Amino acid sequence: MSEVQQTKLPSTGASPSILLGMTAVTGMVDAVSFLALGHVFTANMTGNVVFLGFAIGGAAGVSVSGSLMALICFAVGALLGGRMTRKMMPQDSGATLAHALVIETIFFFFAAAVSIGFTAPYADHKQKMFSVIALTAFAMGLRNSVVRKLAIPDLTTTVLTLTIAGFAADSSLAGGDNPRWQRRGGAILAIITGAAAGAAMLRYSVAVPLLVCGLMSGICALIQMRLESKRSL
Repeated sequence: MSEVQQTKLPSTGASPSILLGMTAVTGMVDAVSFLALGHVFTANMTGNVVFLGFAIGGAAGVSVSGSLMALICFAVGALLGGRMTRKMMPQDSGATLAHALVIETIFFFFAAAVSIGFTAPYADHKQKMFSVIALTAFAMGLRNSVVRKLAIPDLTTTVLTLTIAGFAADSSLAGGDNPRWQRRGGAILAIITGAAAGAAMLRYSVAVPLLVCGLMSGICALIQMRLESKRSL
């Protein structure tokens, strides 16, 4: 076996560190969307479906229009992601992820630009609010669709329900052998850190955490492209 073959990187998937970085971005997006965009989620669609249920049940203070816009734009983004991955071969999966991250980066930068001057009280900026909902939900829908296709256990980058359930159910306390506990713990820590950072940055402007999201997604895209170039050697 040649030296090149011995050092060649795996041909599929993404680095866990990249997916953890993307998970931290999700925490920031959740902070922005829930705290500044009228209590909607643009990364986690379960919350929006529940909010719509609250509204049907007569609860006050629920943004039906915001939740619906997030759901629709997320679905459109996922549709594009589905088209990107429809003919994706295993050896191309990392390249597809890199392309998706580039698009995500562009949408986050657009959202940051739209959000310039977008500060509390947030309800006074309705047009900016709905623009950011649309842009971030589209970006997250696209990413979710691509990451879903990669099917890397415990690194969905957006939801933690199964990760936390697996953490507990597979623990030594439950008689398990703690598989992938570092990855699961890292995902939980990443989204908490991202959410805390996003909430803190909102003190300055909605544009600040969105700009950081764009920068982080862009860095992840560059790293993924670098990995893909090494794999092709």
